[in-house]
Amino acid sequence: MASPRTVTIVALSFALGLFFVFMGTIKLTPRLSEDAYNEMKRAYKSYAKALPGLKKMGISSVLLRKIIGTLEVTCGVVLTLVPGRPKDVANFLLLLVMLAVLFFHQLVGDPLKRYAHALVFGILLTCRLLIARQGDDRPEREERVEEQINAQEKNKVKVS
Repeated sequence: MASPRTVTIVALSFALGLFFVFMGTIKLTPRLSEDAYNEMKRAYKSYAKALPGLKKMGISSVLLRKIIGTLEVTCGVVLTLVPGRPKDVANFLLLLVMLAVLFFHQLVGDPLKRYAHALVFGILLTCRLLIARQGDDRPEREERVEEQINAQEKNKVKVS
């Protein structure tokens, strides 16, 4: 039977992956929802206007939206389907995207209800990453504790 930690990681990975595939697809194409796609286009135009440095670098609102949408779809697929360490990399990249999105919303002065989803999913991504990384550190700590116990037992034997 799988441990609760494993079940949590799998469930979070799957749910977050599907969410980001969905959101990234909305940014890339109007096929899922034309209204949501048009809203994304409008929002990214305001982000690009608020960051004139992007225009200087040759990044238009369309390119910014497509970069973020593609990154979300790609990382979402990795979170959903790919096993192992790539999930953590995808998780970290999506966390960076969520921080950027929160920055964009703050920059243009959007109310909380417009970016609450980014905040919630940023927290979920952080939790998933912390839980995933927590399990990797535990065997090393257990090995060090065992080594310390063995060293103490050897010292006791020498003293006797």
